[in-house]
Amino acid sequence: MPHSPRVSPRGRAVTVAGSDPGPPEPAEGEDPLALRIEQLILGAERQYTPFQAARAAGVPMDLASRFWRAMGFPDIGQAKALTEADVLALRRLAGLVEAGLLSEPMAIQVARSTGQTTARLADWQIDSFLEGLTEPPEPGMTRTEVAYPLVELLLPELQEFLVYVWRRQLAAATGRVVQAQDDVEMVDRRLAVGFADLVGFTRLTRRLEEEQLGELVEAFETTAADQVAAHGGRLIKTLGDEVLFAADDAGTAAEIGLRLVETLGEDATMPELRVGIAFGTVTTRMGDVFGNTVNLASRLTSIAPKDMVLVDGALREELTGAGLAPRSEKAAADAGNGFRFALQPLYQRPVRGLGIVEPWLLTRRE
Repeated sequence: MPHSPRVSPRGRAVTVAGSDPGPPEPAEGEDPLALRIEQLILGAERQYTPFQAARAAGVPMDLASRFWRAMGFPDIGQAKALTEADVLALRRLAGLVEAGLLSEPMAIQVARSTGQTTARLADWQIDSFLEGLTEPPEPGMTRTEVAYPLVELLLPELQEFLVYVWRRQLAAATGRVVQAQDDVEMVDRRLAVGFADLVGFTRLTRRLEEEQLGELVEAFETTAADQVAAHGGRLIKTLGDEVLFAADDAGTAAEIGLRLVETLGEDATMPELRVGIAFGTVTTRMGDVFGNTVNLASRLTSIAPKDMVLVDGALREELTGAGLAPRSEKAAADAGNGFRFALQPLYQRPVRGLGIVEPWLLTRRE
């Protein structure tokens, strides 16, 4: 029976019997080991052209093509590159449409959101740890020779972990929808939206080596994600030098904004940070947020002083209405230390596309 290598806990190659299904036939110019790794990950051999896969799934070819493109897969002509898993995925998506559980446009959205999210996840995992873990443990071994047994060990564990995290996130998202007041609120909701932006990042890209820049961005994104999650917000997306987050209430968003400034300010390697937060109606689509509230938060970030948090009037009203910040200096004096936050008005200014805005400087009450 064929044998395939594994990697021991100490990183040395050992041999385990019975785990190699036999090498598939590579296409001309294709690396045989790369094809074996693909087969290991997919769990099946290439056996279908796109037309054959669509026919086996009972799906029209034009719909199958739309599904594949939505998932982020390129057109491959009529190369025999698809597996039984591709057929099953097509059948499942089409079955949801046929059963009336999803409309065709909704099925396309499911395919697109899943493809975009998992594509980034896969790239991140390869860049972050797989590349580092495949350093050859012994002279004469190549990285690709180490990659196969490493993937063989990691794949089932990562798959289980992915499903666990997805179920947790799905439960949280479902809970938010169930608590919505009505159908409109499920899509157009009142949220606090914030941006956090590194100051002078463009200059840094010219000054730092690529590896240093990558480490800085990773440290920023990791710290931001941790702070947003720890204090009850949701990280919407990261854009290298900028993160976008949302929270269901103003107090949570205000706490996150200040924590980001405070935490990153303790790291001497980090540039200064600007944060802008706005509160209002937000349209949610495929995990992202849109609308004037998001645009206003972005504009506030661009005009915020370094290592400061600016908020709009609507978020200020939410904070004062909830008793988290005083409406006036007199109210602050009367309450003593009863407030968490302080708000200082800044000069009104025109903001392109949004009219006149009065930003408020958010700080902690001492």
